[in-house]
Amino acid sequence: MMNKFNLLLLFILNFLFFSCGSNNANKKSDFSLQIKEKKSEFKLNEQLEASIVNSKNKQIDSVSFYFGDLYLQNSKNGNNLQFKLNDVLLGKQVLKAIVYSEESIDTLSKNIKVLNSNAPKVYTYEIVNTFPHDVTSYTQGLEFHGDTLYESIGQYGKSKLRKVALETGETLKEIKLDDQYFAEGLTILNDKLYQLTWQEGEGFIYNLNTFEKTGTFGYNQSKEGWGLCNNGDKIFKSDGTEKIWILDPETLAEQNYIQPTTHKSVSTKFNELEWVDGMIYANTYQLPSVAIINPATGGIEGIINFKGLDKELGNTDDLDPNNDVLNGIAYNRTSKKLYVTGKRWDKIFEVKIIRK
Repeated sequence: MMNKFNLLLLFILNFLFFSCGSNNANKKSDFSLQIKEKKSEFKLNEQLEASIVNSKNKQIDSVSFYFGDLYLQNSKNGNNLQFKLNDVLLGKQVLKAIVYSEESIDTLSKNIKVLNSNAPKVYTYEIVNTFPHDVTSYTQGLEFHGDTLYESIGQYGKSKLRKVALETGETLKEIKLDDQYFAEGLTILNDKLYQLTWQEGEGFIYNLNTFEKTGTFGYNQSKEGWGLCNNGDKIFKSDGTEKIWILDPETLAEQNYIQPTTHKSVSTKFNELEWVDGMIYANTYQLPSVAIINPATGGIEGIINFKGLDKELGNTDDLDPNNDVLNGIAYNRTSKKLYVTGKRWDKIFEVKIIRK
């Protein structure tokens, strides 16, 4: 009987504790976070000023300010923030303040947007050379390892991983994926080849030399796989949204992300990715352009306009203009040469980038 009584008492105490906690959590704060001039959009290097509004004049012990996960300051003598937006992540961000007062700890937040300070530089191209490309290849990923080209080919029932000789277009090695997978981008790091699938929430790890599948990885926070590249240390992954994820090279977990951003807006639909001399080159799906993205901030520093390149193809009449589009960027780090192609294009183009 005593044991039953003790269990009943414990249940009642737990119920009261969680009920009180819930009420406190839902209680409206006596403080609010206010940004000067009620601004919600800023430019890189601009000054952000914010303050805590204390309408009931309660005693505030201190306030901690955060920009996303970045700790800014703890103020004990004042409730104001002045923060210059230098070298911060661009895009949609959250300004947060934790107010420690005599009665409570209140977390306040404001959604803001940080845009790049300058317009992207505009580039055009010059065709240096052309090479044959398999017209059945729905190109999703393209990358060099040494002087050898590796290609990920998409579509359900037709997805492949392929090793290609650039000069001749000859297939040197190939495996087919199971029909339930739609292959997307690829990248090569430490003699491992990583390949995405589109909506299957899973990526594959291969032995570079044998194409033997040695592992898989999940997407964790993102829903789709689009493009991959790496800087020799970390892997970058696009998913069709405004985010380019930064992956841990060991676990492939999505640790953080950047948001490609111009001086006017946050951009989306970045597909194939390539690491080129410290920058991420990314093509926008269905557009004949490649963005040059600063991986530290997400700032779009340049746009390469490839309009008209598809007119140089020999199989233009056989292509669907909505689907068989520019998608394939490969940079040979040894020769410093850049190559682009598209889905089902009959050519790979070596191109020289020229500032307009």
